[in-house]
Amino acid sequence: MWRFAWVGAIGFLVDATLLTQLVKGYGWDNYSARLISFGCAVSVTYYLNRRWTFFERATTDRKTEYKRYFVVQTIGALLNLGIYAGCVAVNQTLAHYPVVPLAIGAAVSMVFSFVASRRFVFTRREGAAPDAGDSAALQGPSNALSRRWSESVGDDQEPLV
Repeated sequence: MWRFAWVGAIGFLVDATLLTQLVKGYGWDNYSARLISFGCAVSVTYYLNRRWTFFERATTDRKTEYKRYFVVQTIGALLNLGIYAGCVAVNQTLAHYPVVPLAIGAAVSMVFSFVASRRFVFTRREGAAPDAGDSAALQGPSNALSRRWSESVGDDQEPLV
């Protein structure tokens, strides 16, 4: 889950940076800019989660996987917004401290998105063969590093990491 959280933080930075640039730098309206920034952030997080967080579960059908990921992230965003709005509606004090309901919504939607991504998006089962064209990425960073070490110094020496 920590990898998923780090990828989410990167996605937030992409989203926030692009949103700000489109609104402040190019004069876009907030809603059009938000649609673009959200779509870009989802694409970045899909790529990073596929390569880093869920590398052992990534499927060979990237198109279906991406569609499912986009749906999960959209539901997660709506869940986040709903929890935020619900917290503010139930407790008017939270309207003066909007970061609190924002954090509650973000935490719940992160757990939802992680579980849903693991269960419905990245569904390759243990023991299934990885995509031959993507085998280095699907092996994950540490296994790829070990393989490169073996290729450079021979299989009889252990990597230091």
